[in-house]
Amino acid sequence: MTMPAATAPDTARTGARLLVAALEAQGVKMVFGVPGESYLPVLDALHDSGIRFITCRQEGGAAIMAEAQGKLTGRPGICFVTRGPGATNASAGIHIAQQDATPMILFVGQVARDMRHRGAFQEVDYSAVFGSMTKWAFEIDNPARIPELVSRAFRVACQGRPGPVVIALPEDMLAELADVADAAIVPTVEAFPDPAAIDDLARRLAAAERPLAILGGSSWTAETAAAFTAFAEAHQIPMAVEFRRQMLVSGMSEAYAGDLGFGANPALLARVKQSDLVLLLGGTMGEVPSQGYELLGIPNPGLPLVHVHPGPEELGRVYQAALSIQASPRAFVTAGLPALTHAVPTARAAWREAARTAYHAWTDNVPANPGPVQMAEVVAAMRALPPDSVTCNGAGNYAIWLHRFHRYQAYGTQLAPTSGSMGYGLPAAVAAKLHQPDRTVVALAGDGCFLMHGQEFATAVQHGAAIVAVVIDNGMYGTIRMHQEREFPGRVLGTQLYSPDFAALARAYGGVGFTVEKAGEFQAAFEAALTSGKPALVHVRLDPEAITPTSTLSGIRAKALAGA
Repeated sequence: MTMPAATAPDTARTGARLLVAALEAQGVKMVFGVPGESYLPVLDALHDSGIRFITCRQEGGAAIMAEAQGKLTGRPGICFVTRGPGATNASAGIHIAQQDATPMILFVGQVARDMRHRGAFQEVDYSAVFGSMTKWAFEIDNPARIPELVSRAFRVACQGRPGPVVIALPEDMLAELADVADAAIVPTVEAFPDPAAIDDLARRLAAAERPLAILGGSSWTAETAAAFTAFAEAHQIPMAVEFRRQMLVSGMSEAYAGDLGFGANPALLARVKQSDLVLLLGGTMGEVPSQGYELLGIPNPGLPLVHVHPGPEELGRVYQAALSIQASPRAFVTAGLPALTHAVPTARAAWREAARTAYHAWTDNVPANPGPVQMAEVVAAMRALPPDSVTCNGAGNYAIWLHRFHRYQAYGTQLAPTSGSMGYGLPAAVAAKLHQPDRTVVALAGDGCFLMHGQEFATAVQHGAAIVAVVIDNGMYGTIRMHQEREFPGRVLGTQLYSPDFAALARAYGGVGFTVEKAGEFQAAFEAALTSGKPALVHVRLDPEAITPTSTLSGIRAKALAGA
């Protein structure tokens, strides 16, 4: 691949114009943010650029949009916020990017350099505040170094285990002139697998009668995911995915065995322990997929584990695998799969088929729930969406129905925080629709989840992002109420909610809204929302007793009291 050469020094430019030129050089087309006086020169420079600025309503929503774009593209999503409160508001998105291994860059306005360390208005030490949540947090104090440092930030965000970078921009630096060349674009470096390690894996895989592949993490592409799926199908290897990584494998694949999330299929958990080779590709088997670090032993997993990950710091961090391979999923698939082709042991077909049968038994039929509105109707409508539709969600028990019963069919169709951050779904949906306006984009949220960043519905209206939000309203913080009833039955405090008429709120913002209160109403409301051509919201009033697909609040309480 031929890369453009560095440009010759131009006439002096302000730090702000150097910054925007650096973003253009990296191919940035869209940024998200909330305007602030601390980076006004950047807004002025963006005015004359080809980069689209998406005006958001709160910095947390803006940062989530940037993180969602990073998930979809594999390139850093960009967010601009002002100093102090703007930066701290954005920390929610930074934490998501760090936990989800998403490339992202947050630019933060900063006080003038001659005011530093005096406790100036809204002054924050960003390296100290964000140091533990980022791959790199620093301040640019010289405009002449902007091309160098921004180029480096893109590489840091993408290389190894991807993640967020925070860059502070002193406001006087942005107005200062510098005569410096733009930086050349250098492709991100990927780790390719050691041929000896691939040979070792080939021997192990050829001998395995009960192998299981577990896919997770980031650094994937649509082509990489499809290629590995084809390999697994051809070699009768069942595939599971880590928490909220369902888009890595089509739910329609005969090799797909399900996801290792909250409330995972007990049959799948048993299958992990029965495996004679587990190939962990791209993920880390953190707390949720490992079921509280109990599914595998630590540090000895208790079974043959092969761990493939792009970040050397993750290999051996928790599990001492039988074989560790430093490689990105793309590099592993490109360089490794051709050498892994082998004759399939006879027992494998039955092993794979049993895994698929267990998946169908767990996910095909949605149980009836208390109350008139049935979540089975919501699932049926989601399953009928076009295969390339993007579904987004935040945190809450409502997501259990989506993750267990929905069929994700293509890469890039799921936006959900493995960090468990509430409020994620709506802003993520806005980013997805702006990035790919021809796709159907649906956000699911609980009543508590929606109101974390519900104001970004106004962003959808302002920028013409015709998303559909489905708000599952049970009048409480359902997940916490469930735990409250298990641990302190009947002693309810702090988890009850009063919410607005969400459909009316959507209309007030300039979108359309529908309310579902009875059985059989959801499909018509959902179709009307999808065809409205506007940002739309379907308000689903769910009985509070319907706390999970298989349990009720009163049942959980009664069980807890009986065991007290």
